[in-house]
Amino acid sequence: MGKNIAWFGTRAAQAGAVALYVVAGNPAIAGGKYTTIDPSGSIATFAYGINDPGVVTGYYEDGAQHYHGFLRATDGTITSFDVAGASYTYARNINAGGEISGYSQDTSYHGFLRAADGTITGFDVSNSTNTVPAGMNDKNAVTGSYQDSGNVWHGFLRSPAGSIRTFDPSGSIASYPVGINDKRMIAGEYLDSQNVYHGFVRAANGTITSFDPSGSKYTSPTGINRSGAIAGTWADANNVLHGFVRAADGTFTSFDPSESTGTFPTGIDDGGAIAGYYTDRSFVSHGFLRKPDGTMKSFDPPASAFTRPESINKTRVIAGYYEDSGGVAHGFLRSR
Repeated sequence: MGKNIAWFGTRAAQAGAVALYVVAGNPAIAGGKYTTIDPSGSIATFAYGINDPGVVTGYYEDGAQHYHGFLRATDGTITSFDVAGASYTYARNINAGGEISGYSQDTSYHGFLRAADGTITGFDVSNSTNTVPAGMNDKNAVTGSYQDSGNVWHGFLRSPAGSIRTFDPSGSIASYPVGINDKRMIAGEYLDSQNVYHGFVRAANGTITSFDPSGSKYTSPTGINRSGAIAGTWADANNVLHGFVRAADGTFTSFDPSESTGTFPTGIDDGGAIAGYYTDRSFVSHGFLRKPDGTMKSFDPPASAFTRPESINKTRVIAGYYEDSGGVAHGFLRSR
């Protein structure tokens, strides 16, 4: 993925667990309607965010190996955009109002917000060397991580008005918020001094609660919904990665699709449906949809040799990307 910061996200390898993605075989396709997304001039497309109306955002690589943000409207129209002065623009999240958050790159990383009218506002946490937004709610509050001059990562919350508050869970030596809901509850993970990752949830009043599924040696939340339910990945004593959902009352449920050797939830909707991907015994990656009742369905877009869903909206339309047999990445939408 070129100059993208691929380390920002699942850090399974750092937890002693390794996820392998190999182009192999012909994955089975299970139901659903698929739409491929490729902006004009793209040689690799990564769809990341989808809002409840069905508008998609993400980024793509051009022939000069530069990255551009894109917005795909519900009628299929694709608009490309860039942060002024940046060679690399990574759009990651879109809310119900059409606001997009992400980060751009020059000599460092900077946060940005793109309004529904196309106006782009860049921002950085004060005295940061890198600012990387990771989640946004429907009220335009943004959370993510920033790096200080000592190369330590901390969490931040940017209000809709633009003020920024920083935070870290107790005992953290590196903090990585990943999602925020409309109640301003923030989910994320942090690293402790023993090199162990834990999950956390930060309440609107600033109270931070650390958590881990029972027996976890690595906990990596990836999303939080309106009720406060959190989805993510955890590693057991044998370094096997499983999916989890933590209910608002703190109750954990662990899960794995059939044939999974590693499970990676990536998004949870307000009803509790979870999208993500898993690797099978041949180390091939497939998408999955887990319904609120716990039933799961595996899926792959046609011609996919590697499937990675990234987000899900309230109608269970899933956005993500897949690689074809030639290793070329394409964005996709999966609808029921």
